[in-house]
Amino acid sequence: MTYVLGLDAGNTKTVALLARLDGAIIGSGRGGCGDIYGAGSPEAAMAQVDAALAGALARAGLDLDLTRLSAACCSMAGADWPEDFELIRCELEARGLRHNVSIYNDAFGALRAGTPDGFGVAVACGTGTATGARAPDGRLWHNSYWQVPQGAHDLGQRALDAVYRAELGLDPPTRLKQHVLDFFKLPTVEQVLHRTTARDRAPNPDLGPLARVLLDEAHAGDPAAVAIAQRHGAALGEYALVAAQRVGLEDTDFALVMAGGVLRHPTNVLKAALVERVRASAPGVRPVMTRFEPVVGAVLMALEAAGVIPDEPVLERLSATLPPAALFAT
Repeated sequence: MTYVLGLDAGNTKTVALLARLDGAIIGSGRGGCGDIYGAGSPEAAMAQVDAALAGALARAGLDLDLTRLSAACCSMAGADWPEDFELIRCELEARGLRHNVSIYNDAFGALRAGTPDGFGVAVACGTGTATGARAPDGRLWHNSYWQVPQGAHDLGQRALDAVYRAELGLDPPTRLKQHVLDFFKLPTVEQVLHRTTARDRAPNPDLGPLARVLLDEAHAGDPAAVAIAQRHGAALGEYALVAAQRVGLEDTDFALVMAGGVLRHPTNVLKAALVERVRASAPGVRPVMTRFEPVVGAVLMALEAAGVIPDEPVLERLSATLPPAALFAT
C-alpha cells in the first residue's frame, strides 16, 4: 500500500494519476467525459473513468489491485446530489476502490490544486463551471445546479446572440460576426440562424469553441466581446461570493482560486471582472491562478488522506514527474 490515486472527471476529459507516497507520479491515463450527467448515462461516464484508470496503471507498469491503494481521491463533475455520490461510490467500489476513498465535486480538486491547505473558494470555468468553497472548520459547499453562468458553451451562445442583435441593428457591428460565419461555414447570419433553429435541422454543434474567439476579441477590445466577458466574469463572481458566505469565509482574506480553460485564456477582461465583483464585497480576497491541474489537487488530497504532508520536497517531486501537458489539453 505505497501508492495513491488522484482522479479528476470533467465534461471534456477524465484524468487519473498514480503517485508514490513520496509524491512522484508514476502513471497517468486519460478518458473522455466522466460526468454522469454530461456523458449521456452513468455507464458511459464510468467507461471513461475505466479508460483513465487503465491508462494510468499501464503507464505505471503495474498489475495493481486497486483495493491495495493507500488512498484515492476522486474530484468528479456530476457529483452534485447525495444520490450522485452514492452512485459514484458504488461504481468505484465495483472497480476495487474501497479503501480510504474520498469523493468530491470537481470544484474541490481545483481548490486544493491552487492553495497550500485546500481552504478558500474555487471557480473552475471550462466546458462548464464548478464553484466550491471549503473553510478550515470543515464546512463545504459547491454550486451544483444553483449556478446559472456556466463555461465555454454559455459564452459561445452569448457570442452568437450578440451577432444576431448586431445583424438586426439593435447593437453596433461586432468582429464576432466573421468568427461565427467561419465557425458554421455559412455566408450569412440569417443562414446561421436558420441552421440553428430550423424544424428539421441537424443537431446543433457545440458552441464551446466560440468562447476562445470571443475572449480573443475581448482581448483586442471588441466592444460586444468585452461586454459579454465582463458580464460573465461578474456573474461568476456573484456565485463565488455565495460560496464564501455558505462556509463563513466572506469576512476573511480567503483565496479565490481560478482554474479551467476559460480562465486560463490570456485576456484579463473576464478574470478582472470576476475579481472586481468579489472584491467589492470581500476586500481581502486573494486571487490565485492555480499552479496545477485539478487532478493534482486530487493527488494532494489522496496523499493527505494517506498521512503524507505535501511539503516542498513532495511538491517538487510531483512537479518534476508530471506527465506532458498534452495529457491535459482540451
